[in-house]
Amino acid sequence: MPEPGKKPVSAFSKKPRSAEVATGNPAVFEAETERSGVKVRWQRGGSDISASDKYSLTAEGTRHTLTVRDVGPADQGSYAVIAGSSKVKFDLKVKEAEKAAPAPSPAPAPAPAEAPGAPGEAPASGTEERGGSPSPEGSSSAVPDASGAPDDPIGLFVMRPQDGEVTAGGSITFSARVAGASLLKPPTVKWFKGKWVDLSSKAGQHLQLHSSYDRASKVYLFELHITDAQATFAGGYRCEVSTKDKFDSCNFNLTVHEAVGPGELDLRSAFRRTSLAGSGRRISDSHEDAGTLDFSSLLKKSSSFRRDSRLEAPAEEDVWEILRQAPPSEYERIAFQHGVTDLRGMLKRLKGMKRDEKKSTAFQKKLEPAYQVSKGHKIRLTVELADPDAEVKWLKNGQEIQMSGSKYIFESVGAKRTLTISQCSLADDAAYQCVVGGEKCSTELFVKEPPVLITRPLEDQLVMVGQRVEFECEVSEEGAQVKWLKDGVELTREETFKYRFKKDGRRHHLIINEATLEDAGHYTLRTSGGQALAELIVQEKKLEVYQSIADLTVGAKDQAVFKCEVSDENVRGVWLKNGKELVPDSRIKVSHIGRVHKLTIDDVTPADEADYSFVPEGFACNLSAKLHFMEVKIDFVPRQEPPKIHLDCPGRKPDTIVVVAGNKLRLDVPISGDPAPTVIWQKSIPQKNKVPAGPAPDATGDAGASDEWVFDKKLLCETEGRVRVETTKDRSIFTVEGAEKEDEGVYTVTVKNPVGEDQVNLTVKVIDVPDAPAAPKISNVGEDSCTVQWEPPAYDGGQPILGYILERKKKKSYRWMRLNFDLLRELSHEARRMIEGVVYEMRVYAVNAIGMSRPSPASQPFMPIGPPSEPTHLAVEDVSDTTVSLKWRPPERVGAGGLDGYSVEYCREGCSEWTAALQGLTERTSMLVKDLPTGARLLFRVRAHNMAGPGAPVATKEAVTVQEILQRPRLQLPRHLRQTIQRKVGEPVNLLIPFQGKPRPQVTWTKEGQPLAGEEVSIRNSATDTILFIRAACRAHSGTYQVTLRIENMEDKATLVLQIVDKPSPPQDIRVVEAWGFNVALEWKPPQDDGNTEIWGYTVQKADKKTMEWFTVLEHYRRTHCVVSELIIGNGYYFRVFSHNMVGPSDKAATTKEPVFIPKPGITYEPPNYKALDFSEAPSFTRPLVNRSVIAGYNAILCCAVRGSPKPKISWFKNGLDLGEDARFRMFSKQGVLTLEIRKPCPFDGGIYVCRATNLQGEAQCECRLEVRVPQ
Repeated sequence: MPEPGKKPVSAFSKKPRSAEVATGNPAVFEAETERSGVKVRWQRGGSDISASDKYSLTAEGTRHTLTVRDVGPADQGSYAVIAGSSKVKFDLKVKEAEKAAPAPSPAPAPAPAEAPGAPGEAPASGTEERGGSPSPEGSSSAVPDASGAPDDPIGLFVMRPQDGEVTAGGSITFSARVAGASLLKPPTVKWFKGKWVDLSSKAGQHLQLHSSYDRASKVYLFELHITDAQATFAGGYRCEVSTKDKFDSCNFNLTVHEAVGPGELDLRSAFRRTSLAGSGRRISDSHEDAGTLDFSSLLKKSSSFRRDSRLEAPAEEDVWEILRQAPPSEYERIAFQHGVTDLRGMLKRLKGMKRDEKKSTAFQKKLEPAYQVSKGHKIRLTVELADPDAEVKWLKNGQEIQMSGSKYIFESVGAKRTLTISQCSLADDAAYQCVVGGEKCSTELFVKEPPVLITRPLEDQLVMVGQRVEFECEVSEEGAQVKWLKDGVELTREETFKYRFKKDGRRHHLIINEATLEDAGHYTLRTSGGQALAELIVQEKKLEVYQSIADLTVGAKDQAVFKCEVSDENVRGVWLKNGKELVPDSRIKVSHIGRVHKLTIDDVTPADEADYSFVPEGFACNLSAKLHFMEVKIDFVPRQEPPKIHLDCPGRKPDTIVVVAGNKLRLDVPISGDPAPTVIWQKSIPQKNKVPAGPAPDATGDAGASDEWVFDKKLLCETEGRVRVETTKDRSIFTVEGAEKEDEGVYTVTVKNPVGEDQVNLTVKVIDVPDAPAAPKISNVGEDSCTVQWEPPAYDGGQPILGYILERKKKKSYRWMRLNFDLLRELSHEARRMIEGVVYEMRVYAVNAIGMSRPSPASQPFMPIGPPSEPTHLAVEDVSDTTVSLKWRPPERVGAGGLDGYSVEYCREGCSEWTAALQGLTERTSMLVKDLPTGARLLFRVRAHNMAGPGAPVATKEAVTVQEILQRPRLQLPRHLRQTIQRKVGEPVNLLIPFQGKPRPQVTWTKEGQPLAGEEVSIRNSATDTILFIRAACRAHSGTYQVTLRIENMEDKATLVLQIVDKPSPPQDIRVVEAWGFNVALEWKPPQDDGNTEIWGYTVQKADKKTMEWFTVLEHYRRTHCVVSELIIGNGYYFRVFSHNMVGPSDKAATTKEPVFIPKPGITYEPPNYKALDFSEAPSFTRPLVNRSVIAGYNAILCCAVRGSPKPKISWFKNGLDLGEDARFRMFSKQGVLTLEIRKPCPFDGGIYVCRATNLQGEAQCECRLEVRVPQ
């Protein structure tokens, strides 16, 4: 059955059930959760229940119990248990305590009340016997306030239909309530009986479906009402409710009890299994306990009840025939009705009686009972017909299958008919039938859905508080059902809509709109074929400044640029000037590109000198810097003034200039002099030369080398390009576009004129982000952690390293996840919260005041692996004088590293030095430790090992004494060897008998009291069992075998009966006793050899003398004489008989020596005499004309019906005038129905019309009045 939507999985593995308890007794309700530690709440009428004198609440692991003490009428009502988002409702019904029943008497007594505990069944009353409708509580659990919907309904049902019981002839109603507050349209509800039968098509006298809607509570009520219940109505039912995007279903059972008359004693009610006295628990979980007969109680207490003579089986009924035709589930009931006490003996004999099965006349080979096919594959259903020309129909769930494209293919080859179903889906999971004439054969097709695999796993994510999180996973099937779990707990759609689940083809999404710190954890997507796991890390929102704004010194008409870089590219901010917000205009521009915020001021003026700040929105931080306006002071000099360089940088050293790599470097040097000086820019390039230092004359052989720095000066004179020089009358400008590391150094500015010269050295330092560190190294890998180590970068960018940022990712993923928000100051870090068995890679960034470096190369892939847990259930299996046999079970947690094996160690009691029992590891979970000192008391321990190392050990609780323990010999004869063992001739015989005993016992086999002899029978003995083996059995091997087990003066014996059976010999002395008409009587004697087993019957065959083709006349015939009928006259026949036993038919048959001829008797045919019958009849009108009133202008029709033989002649008259020649009238006569059509009548056509019928036997007529009305 297709399932439109997935029902939420309950948190309960066992749910409490409704109960009916007598007044004064305690009521106990039990619930079990899927996991331990789950908080469970009990409610009554929507209010929580707390522990008190009235209520007792207990919790042990996953088991939770509610006990209601001293139950009274006030305790009756609806209760509920809640765990997480799962809520289960149940009812407590209180009844009056039963009074002691009087002793049974012959006088008629009312039927006893039904046993307590039957769900929803009131005590027997006259209401049900008269067919009255019981209360709705009789079929479904009631809600305390039916007018209000519950706070958190599970699925779509507010109240589900419950199991019910009814007496035959009574009425019962099943109710289902559906919450409609969130539904735009009414839900669709279907009721089913069994698996496929839709009850909407069966509605009628005994079954009605009702629905209603309560506008106040917004709850839909759907009812299934059954009246005059019959025994065939019992069984399983299902209610399905569906909306546009939701689906839910509920199963319930109906039990129909036989009606008991007012004067009859219902003995069966005395043997029904009832609930435990004084408790709300049942003996079993089934709802049908109250209606199950306990036959064992009848055998034990047969003397306590007086059997009514009306319940005795009639003498003429054959109990054997009834048992042969009945299903096994009815055996106990039949035995009770017919007074059978030895039911087990009768069933044992019934196994030997083969039930006569009616052979199908339409099918030679039917469909199998069931077929199974994988989803997407095709299946072939084949039958073989007895008639190759017969027509077949294929049905699916009772509907005929029509030819539709390539989905269904019908094939017909000879007598075989095949239905091929291609591309099977879940919709093809149904019951199929093949119909030939009036016969049909059925089967069920089960479509097995392949496991859904993970094709693209989930990826780890790191987000800030308030950000949106979306996990995406791709599976192998579209529309597959998946489960989302967080830390092992399934996620559901809550009222807050915190989690959203989305399906897009094969992709599944889990969306968290605004992440909180509580959302951090491991998220799992689970399918039928695997699962994907990912981690979500949620960090507090924190802004990190990668590059702060710096103080600037610029001259007039120059451009000032303040720039900063923060960690979040979505953060906005405002720029302040002396604490006031700066408003952008044509000269002042503010830009925000990614993580970089920039303030640009063109044509700087003295008024722009101020304190500038950048304040990010939503964060308590402030980035400040100063803008210094550079003034040029030029003193008046007379003509022929020597050149001079004027540099005035308040607050800064004029000889050192710092620039960030990538930014523009502009050195604006004011100059003066008359005449105008010549400006020369030079850059000093250091070169390191190694000058070998020769050893001193008196040196002992030590030689050294000294380093000498030599500076070359490079002339800078380009006026265009990245590095350029521009000179005017009063200033010289040196510009570098996009500063690089190579631009760092000492720049010399020289000005000359005829009067003199001046020179200034300017040191330019280029700072940048650091180089990428080398690939980190991984060490100390644990179950969910590791240690990451790295080296500082080769170049720190000219600024000290502030810290490092670490990232990791799964090897098959492309998304890197940051592990720290605060910079790491050390060169190592312990990374945690990794998933065991997943391969990871690490990389690191270096951060200085300028920014973050490029990432380092990824580390070598590594996998977190932890050692396994300790083995479980360590036990000592056997002890001898020098050996100890140990066994244990694998550890509960193996981990992703697998299991390499186990190590076993032992030490003396009171000693701490452990000795290895074997070199290396063993893969088995048992071990025999040898060469131990006799009498020593030793402790043993076992460890599990994998690639991560040894796990925790498990040791024996007490010391083991190495000493043989004397044990009496005991044969453990299997149950199937305690009865006669039958084997066919030629089959092998292999009888294995386990035994116990220490020291090793001596085993002896005998047959009929004599020792076994011959090579055909072999005996194999071990320390724990003995085997009797015969390679090919023969009849001589039959007999009684005895095996004896002996230890010193103690022994144990067992006897086995072996029966070797073979095919029987043919019957003896077959002869024809008599032949008469079409019949022949045969007689024979039983076979001389019955094959060492009972003869099951005989097969009788006949053959025509002409063709000698043998046909079976009788099969499994038990008598030694028979009559063969329906023989053909004039033919001669041979007859033969085969004998049968459990092995099969005899190899040969007993055949008649001479043919038997069927003579032709003399027969003369006399044709019968038939009396001529007269069928003539006078005309008579079976339906006369009727008066009519018609409207003028519309055609009018007059009709009547006449019968007569021979066919009468018809005439029509109007006011006595014959209408035969009038064209406005048309007359018709068909099968005795006479019609007169009047075309567009007018008032003149009104009058009396007569129809006259005439033949040789007479005539008849009828008349009517026609009124023609003129419309007003």
